[in-house]
Order: sequence, then C-alpha cells, then structure tokens
Amino acid sequence: MDLSVRIGSLALKNPIIAASGCFGYGVEYADVVDLESLGGIAVKGLFLAEREGHPAPRIVETPAGMLNAIGLQGIGVRRFIHEKLPELRARKAIVIVNICGTTVDEYVELARILSDAEGVAALELNISCPNIKEGGITFGCSLRGTFDVVSAVRKVTGLPILPKLTPNVTDVASFARAAEEAGADAVSLVNTFLAMVIDVETRRPKISNVVGGLSGPAIRPIAVRMVYECRQAVKIPIVGMGGIANARDALEFMIAGAAAVQVGTANFVDPFIWPKLFGGIRDYMQRHQIARIADIVGTVDTRARDNEWISS
Repeated sequence: MDLSVRIGSLALKNPIIAASGCFGYGVEYADVVDLESLGGIAVKGLFLAEREGHPAPRIVETPAGMLNAIGLQGIGVRRFIHEKLPELRARKAIVIVNICGTTVDEYVELARILSDAEGVAALELNISCPNIKEGGITFGCSLRGTFDVVSAVRKVTGLPILPKLTPNVTDVASFARAAEEAGADAVSLVNTFLAMVIDVETRRPKISNVVGGLSGPAIRPIAVRMVYECRQAVKIPIVGMGGIANARDALEFMIAGAAAVQVGTANFVDPFIWPKLFGGIRDYMQRHQIARIADIVGTVDTRARDNEWISS
C-alpha cells in the first residue's frame, strides 16, 4: 500500500503531520516518537526574536476540546536553526517551519533566513493565530492582507509555502483563493476557533488572555466542512486539521479534500498516537482495496440520496 502524498513540490512518505504548537520543535518527542516515520513535523511558530507569550493560566480543558492562549511563545528563528534543526536533520525529519510576524517584512525576512537553512522542507505562514493582537490574524482576516503576505514571501523563497488559514471568517474559501492567486503551493486549515471559558464562581475568564483558541474533537465537523468548501474553490492541495483523534477522523478530512492532515491536540492526550493512525489507515485501505491513499482525496459522494432514503 502506498501512503505517500504530494503537497505541491513537497513529497511526504505518508499524509500524517504533527501540527504546529502541539509537538514543540519535534526534538522534545524524539525519544518516544520515530520522527522519520511521520509525514512531516510542523514546528512551533517562530518569530525573528524570542517571545515569552502570555502569562499563565493559558490552557484550559473544555468539553471535547481544549482552549489555549499561549501567545506564540518561542525561541526565535536563529536559536531554532542552531539548537533544534541539527537534531531534526539527524533524525531525518521532514521539517515544515511555521513562521509568524507582525509585519509583511518580518515574514519576508524569516523566509529568507530559513531558505538558507539546511533541512527546512517547507514554510507554513501563520496568519491565523487568534491569541495575539498584533500581526498574524490581522493579515489572515483580510483578503488583501493574505494576498500581500503570501506574494511577498513567494518572491524571496523557493520553498513550498503553505498559508495557515483562520476559521474565524465568513467565507474561508475566498481566503484560500487569495492565497492560491498569490502563489501559495498549498493551504493548511483550520487554525483554532476564537472562544472563551468563564469560571462562574469567580466570574473571571479561565485564561489570562480572556479569549483563546479552541481545538480538539469539538471543532472537527466544522473544520471538515471548511476543507470541503476550499476543495471546491482551489486547485492547490489542502492540509486539513481540527480535532483529529483517530484514523477515521484523518480519512474524513482526506475524503473531504485534504491531501494530508495535521494532528495536534490528540498528541497531548496520547503521545503514542502515531502508529495507531498509520495502522488504522492501512486497515481502511486493505478493507476497501485501495492501493494509493492519494486516490481517496476529494472523493466524498454528495449526490442526492432521496432514492436511498425511500428504499430504506
């Protein structure tokens, strides 16, 4: 069975990617997860400089999910290249670097720096984090902003570019089209949903930032719908994410139109989830006599089911 997929010019041995923000820089899991076995690793978001993020508390569990407002804490691009990237290369990981900025120029400079770093396979442009007030989502909630960031980065790098889209807009497919027109090789979606949790006893928000990003199984049906809508709107590949907890969830995204998927929150619950995902996908392929996993992408059957309902 062939589990390999292509995301533009990026070739992956399988469609399962560790999601940014939920797998550290990858090296933290290297002793318990075979990094080479993953389709790829989208590392924790990087700014040009180090960033402290928001004060605690910044994570709270919710029904079928998790709310977080980490604030994109990170070590900065230079430290990542010198401290983390060498081990990722040694472990033969496919590294997708998630980059963040407050201006278009910052995204461009990050792309320039990382284009010269050995071992970087692709750039995921984080224009959708709901947990910071400056930059990022400001671009991701504007069609012009999305186009401008992607087109500016496209001019300075030959690496595959994957803008990470926000679900906190009315029509996500229009943002996928803007990214495609600007030269993106693919789009990844969705980032977390803006949400809030209140402690009724104290009447205070449960996280310091007041609001945060909701992830986990609670958002999966909405994310699947958004992937499906974007599949109808663009020709470039889609990387789907949002609440994937098992192989069936991953397959649902792929059938809706995702060429590959990212798994995030479930990794916190079960750091050993990866072989289970691969095994479940292989079992599905065997049951349905599918030779290439890429063949199921976008195969959802949406024909009218009136006769089927009547006969049943």
